[in-house]
Amino acid sequence: MARHAICRVAVWNLAGFGGIAPTHPKADRQAEGLALLDADFVTLVEVNPLSHIEVLAQKLSDDFGVDYAHTILPQPNSDLHIGFLHKPEVSVTNVRFVPGSEGDYDSGRLAVAVDIRMGGFKAIVVGVHLKSGRDAAEQRLRDTQCKVIGDWLTNVRATPGFGHHTLVLMGDFNMIPGQDVSNFHHLGGADVMDFVSCWDLQDRFSHILDRGRANLLDGFAVSRTFSGDYVRGSLRLFPMHWTMDTDSSHPGMGRERFKQEVSDHLPFVASFRIF
Repeated sequence: MARHAICRVAVWNLAGFGGIAPTHPKADRQAEGLALLDADFVTLVEVNPLSHIEVLAQKLSDDFGVDYAHTILPQPNSDLHIGFLHKPEVSVTNVRFVPGSEGDYDSGRLAVAVDIRMGGFKAIVVGVHLKSGRDAAEQRLRDTQCKVIGDWLTNVRATPGFGHHTLVLMGDFNMIPGQDVSNFHHLGGADVMDFVSCWDLQDRFSHILDRGRANLLDGFAVSRTFSGDYVRGSLRLFPMHWTMDTDSSHPGMGRERFKQEVSDHLPFVASFRIF
């Protein structure tokens, strides 16, 4: 008998700029946050150093009794890597870079794709970390990245044997809905992707800025066709800051403290049918 009816898929930026040492308290807090998230498959952005994903998997096992395997490729031009944690029930194969997806940004991060399967749910998942910045020059650089990724997704959708797979695109888009219009246009390919984080998400922020302000820089998209596995209405911002205790006497954690001690991003999580 099946133990689950859904696969919970999440994405989280770990704020790894500068690196996170295994003994740093942030590593313990991130493992705790992932245990509370308890997703079946997690795309992790800004893994730094590369071994940090192994540290998290080990802490999840040792401290919380949760088993995760990990899949990651070292970025050729950046210390900020994209990796995946997945429970034993989730098959993850064929990890590869999306060629040229750094665009015209010399130190850009390549998008990373994997094939996943859990029960009847089959998908190609693409994790991204696009160029940051709010000025026109950064948006143009993101355009060059988005065009490559959008074309790659379009080609996958047209490839025999993969045409009926769900396509899932997630990560730190560094794009704000309604502002970075050209970025979204190119990233969607030939009308291939549905940016559910722009319409099927009640929360309007994921990235915590100074002084407590926040915006929606992270993104989540599924293919417009053959995506019936996606459970509409399930995409939400996981309020990790509120699930974690500041200390034994103070339940919950404010966004500003979470930004300092855990990450400046909150995760998304969505559900997919596996039956």
